[in-house]
Amino acid sequence: MSSFFTTSATQQKRKRDDTNFVSSSKRRNTGDRETAKPTKGKTARARRDESISSSGTDNVARHPRVTEEDVVSSSESEDEDETGAERRLRLAERYLQSLKNEVDEAGFDAEEIDRNLIAERLQEDVAETKGRVYRHISSTLSYSTAVQTLFRSRSLTITSIATCAPYAYTVSKDLQLTKWEIHSLAPPPARTSKKSSKPARRRPLRLTTKRGDKRKCNDPNYQQHVAPILCVAASTTGKYVATGGADKRLIIWSADTLTPLRVFTQHRDAVTSLSFRRGTNQLYSVSRDRTIKCWSLDELAYIETLFGHQDEVVDVASLALERCVSVGARDRTARLWKVVEETQLVFRGGGASEKRRSYGQQKGNFEISKNYSEGSIDRVAMVDEEMFVTGSDNGTLSLWALHKKKPIFSVALAHGLDHPMKPEEVSAEVVPDAKVPERLPRWITALATVPYSDLVLSGSWDGEIRAWKVSEDKRRLDAIGVMGKVGKEGGSAGTVIGEESGDQQTSVRGIINDISVFERGDRGKDGLCIVAALGTEPRLGRWKKVKGRNDAVVFEVRKLHDIPDVDVEKRETVQEAV
Repeated sequence: MSSFFTTSATQQKRKRDDTNFVSSSKRRNTGDRETAKPTKGKTARARRDESISSSGTDNVARHPRVTEEDVVSSSESEDEDETGAERRLRLAERYLQSLKNEVDEAGFDAEEIDRNLIAERLQEDVAETKGRVYRHISSTLSYSTAVQTLFRSRSLTITSIATCAPYAYTVSKDLQLTKWEIHSLAPPPARTSKKSSKPARRRPLRLTTKRGDKRKCNDPNYQQHVAPILCVAASTTGKYVATGGADKRLIIWSADTLTPLRVFTQHRDAVTSLSFRRGTNQLYSVSRDRTIKCWSLDELAYIETLFGHQDEVVDVASLALERCVSVGARDRTARLWKVVEETQLVFRGGGASEKRRSYGQQKGNFEISKNYSEGSIDRVAMVDEEMFVTGSDNGTLSLWALHKKKPIFSVALAHGLDHPMKPEEVSAEVVPDAKVPERLPRWITALATVPYSDLVLSGSWDGEIRAWKVSEDKRRLDAIGVMGKVGKEGGSAGTVIGEESGDQQTSVRGIINDISVFERGDRGKDGLCIVAALGTEPRLGRWKKVKGRNDAVVFEVRKLHDIPDVDVEKRETVQEAV
């Protein structure tokens, strides 16, 4: 008696159903198809037994299960049967080959590439995905030899500036939004004649200007600003520019033509700061209405509102992860918002710090100066996803980390004390023995960082942009230079922090209201471009007036090894100072 296990393989072979075979015809080409129907009267169990038996034969086409990671598009897959592991291996080989081709142009051998450059590049990519400091560039730049060039804005106080290389966008209190093209500064020509003795400098080129109209404040269809513009931000994708003003409006512009695309009026008070999430078109806006709002510009839509600050929110910063840091002025807090988790971390400032002023570093003579309490935190910038810096009205520059609710390090009087008032400025009456008020610290009016690096830049109304270095243990901030300025003894840091400049001239004249930075060349190999907004008044008010320019300035900071040979002695002095 024959059974299922004793029948021959040819008898075990089953005929395919037409309905089952239609779907498989899309995956592979076959010959003549069997169209015979299953024998009538056969039970479902008998047909299932035949199917099981036929699965072991070599003459029947198999249909393996396809998972999601096995499915790849025809443009990305070199073989239609490629698995997920094979695809990952192929992409890794392609990535390594691109790195080799990228460095082969410089003439390195393959062994050195594999051992040094590729390994270093991979480590940087991994560190960037984790959101931590992975580049140490502060000691490779020559700050004292930075070349500066002024814009020709011809407008009132420049309140904010944003860059998306090679373009810069400025906004001002006279309702102007201007797009500029920033050129790299040409090296000084050879001194063959008197005409060529000065280095050639190229001013930024004005491309487009849009100006609002205060008279249209009652027109709901008007798509520009009707009050001073206080902030601007440019997306890293180069597609959008966003501006916010005292008219409670947030306007989205096309970055190419500066055409207004959408006007948002959800904020109930002045929009004070904007920040794009790095590599995306997601925008964060803060306002004097004490809220932070999230926007998706791909859909030109509002997402959500974040509440928590007890005073007006004056600044916001963000990087690649879906989180941002904001500061609340006189509530003296910085808050890190985790948007996806819908949580916030509160960091409290407000403490008074002591300033140690040096009167002879070699002898070690120090004097403890007066404490200046922190009344308002006005500026914030992110170093990486786990660290950020803030600037206050008492001139304190503070470094924060997520694991601690207080600053891990603070630099008091980062930009020194203001000049003393003259007796005739104290009172309208001429009183020879009038008591002159105490000198006040200079506020931190601008902050910027190079993301995921150890470089921090700060500005105030002393006309200086100072550079600070995050120490390797990430627990200190060290002063390393002033843009375009050399100290009395050749150092790049200029003067001792908290002391006056003496016989030195400031880099620029005016209040530095904002700073924006971008790197020249691949990963900053050609140096750094620093763009600063200048004004005779602070960006959020008119409570102080200084002598200066309502303009913007570009600083081109070169690498130390790029300084010409004629400046070898100067370069060695700068390196020793750093």
